[in-house]
Amino acid sequence: MTQRTVARVANDAVHILAEGPVWDAKRSQLLWVDIRRGLVAFGRLVGDGSVAITDERRFDETVGAVAVSTDGDLLIAGAESLLVQSAAGDLHRGPWILPPDSGRRLNDGKVDPAGRFLIGSLDLTDAGLSGETLTIIDSDATIRVLDSDLTLSNGLAWSTNGRTLFSVDTLSRIVYRRSYDSEHGTTGGRQVFLQLSSGYPDGMCMDAEDHLWIALWGLGEVHRYSPDGDLVAIVETTAPHTSSVAFAGPLLDTLVITTATQGLNTNELHEHPDSGKLFTVTPGVLGAPVAHWGGFTASPNTHPLVRTL
Repeated sequence: MTQRTVARVANDAVHILAEGPVWDAKRSQLLWVDIRRGLVAFGRLVGDGSVAITDERRFDETVGAVAVSTDGDLLIAGAESLLVQSAAGDLHRGPWILPPDSGRRLNDGKVDPAGRFLIGSLDLTDAGLSGETLTIIDSDATIRVLDSDLTLSNGLAWSTNGRTLFSVDTLSRIVYRRSYDSEHGTTGGRQVFLQLSSGYPDGMCMDAEDHLWIALWGLGEVHRYSPDGDLVAIVETTAPHTSSVAFAGPLLDTLVITTATQGLNTNELHEHPDSGKLFTVTPGVLGAPVAHWGGFTASPNTHPLVRTL
């Protein structure tokens, strides 16, 4: 029997396209992005399940994802390149992942168990063509393309032992899995783990029992899948466009869900006034720890863009 729970609204902030929640265990803070607004938000968890926003940083381009190092440096997926913001606020342009003016942008990204960053892309023309990428960026800023045949590269997660990588191709409604060597960042052959028939898989995360939690865009739900691919739990929200999910808190016992107003018309927004808000739930299982970004061994670009702090 599939367990069902209902998530609660975490605060009153409304986002266009909230995505990529990540728990920074070193500083006991939550980070997430609003892609369309070029915003990185910071928050702290409150005992009643609320998320209190403590800071916001805006950038002059879309922000697909954010990662944080143990020192507090941020790695930000800009429109076509990565940005690196030091803990002191100095902002530098990192490596370019996509060609300028390609009609594409960077999307969801996440740190692997060894501290590398993986980032996907999407087509801004909504053509739905199969040519989007999933890319690995090594500590020396070397770029390696893992996939180049995706419709919309999205959520990423690793098994608790770090030996299996799961990745989402949203428009194909597929979740892939493949073996993963965390020491070298190399992978085995790609296999279909899930082929969904309703909703579009978006962001996802792993729990301590090696179950995947996947946000289903269009359904307003987060689904939990066993290692065998069985649906075992559903978390419902009051926002149809659930976009991503992450475990947060000192014990990793709180599930944070991001949602969006993007793609909803006026009537739909009236029917779903909580769209674009953050939600939380205590699902009764702990999350798997997520690594901090390991940084670059050498600066890929020595020219600062702007000081924002």
